[in-house]
Amino acid sequence: MKLELTMFNTTAIAILILFLGSYVKSKIEILRKFCIPVPVVGGLIFTIFTLIGYTTNIFSIKFDFTLSDFFMLAFYTSIGFTASISLLKKGGIKTIKLLIVSSILVVLQNGIGVIICKILGINPLIGIATGSIPMTGGHGTSAVFAVPLENLGLSAANTITLAAATFGLVAGSLTGGPLGRYLVEKSIKNNKVNHNQKVNTNINEETENKLSAKGFEQAIFLLLLAMALGTIISMLLGKTGLTFPASVGGMLASAFIVNIKNFDRLYPIKYSEIHIFGEISLAIFLSMSMMKLKLWQIIDLAGPMLILLFAQVILIIIFIIFIAFPVMGKDYEAAVTCSGFCGYGLGAVPTGVANMDTLTEKYYPAPESFFIVPLVGSLFINIVNTFIITFFMNVV
Repeated sequence: MKLELTMFNTTAIAILILFLGSYVKSKIEILRKFCIPVPVVGGLIFTIFTLIGYTTNIFSIKFDFTLSDFFMLAFYTSIGFTASISLLKKGGIKTIKLLIVSSILVVLQNGIGVIICKILGINPLIGIATGSIPMTGGHGTSAVFAVPLENLGLSAANTITLAAATFGLVAGSLTGGPLGRYLVEKSIKNNKVNHNQKVNTNINEETENKLSAKGFEQAIFLLLLAMALGTIISMLLGKTGLTFPASVGGMLASAFIVNIKNFDRLYPIKYSEIHIFGEISLAIFLSMSMMKLKLWQIIDLAGPMLILLFAQVILIIIFIIFIAFPVMGKDYEAAVTCSGFCGYGLGAVPTGVANMDTLTEKYYPAPESFFIVPLVGSLFINIVNTFIITFFMNVV
């Protein structure tokens, strides 16, 4: 039996997957502990369902993912509105340092992936698909870059990147806590703990406003205009002969708008409403991406993928101990920050925040870490990561 769905039916299935994922996650503690995203929970269940249909030949479903590109572009365009230069300056020198070490890690994640693939004699694109795309990027970036990777010849890119991203979430949780505790104890032995440190900067000061119906109208209008401008930028970038995901144009367009001096006086930028619409778009887009998973495509790659993924875990542990921790100051705040860095370097910012929560509950508050980790992990590294991934895709 073959079932063909319209783009509206496909979107409805994606919403039902979100409902299912939310319900299952609320009932299973381990899913909440490891901060597994709702679309991933529901999507994996749906993937098993489609796997049964494929292996038994009882049924198959043909989806229409036309709206997937819209939701993807809406999310990444919303990210660009957070790329305020003034916000980066507000974070201070430690924010710049964390962004720099995060960027270096992104390069190493892709580099080691490509090198191992060449040693194993497999497609180097698999190394990129298990590098910074799923690790630093997470599920959202994985779903976005699956398309250009498929265009370059990696047919199972969507399944590989999303499977790697799920591995990264769990690895980030299991690794970040113990690594953070080790670094905290090390900082205490070095007498580098400041219990009275206070940070007055709040990441939400510049990017929050009171929600209103008029605000949502203004936000969505501006977001749609930025998306349109982004498609023009993407078209121009495409003329260079290089491969760029559609998300790049949207991010550049909104980042350009938000950094125009006094633009907010001409047209109010409703950051909170833009963020909400972006998060909704991400949830639907990610749910649709999980619907595309075809687990039977990566059976032959199971061994090489495990080697690549465990190499990423070893890489970030060594990188944090010998590079990130010293660069961030070797003190208590640096230890907590590195625990969060491990979380989003292998999985996602919520994983990093959960790691930091665990440490501060046992030891002392770390207000500086709770500012700079979400600032870099949620905002700026996504933009840097996009361009570094694009570079690797075009040179491999």
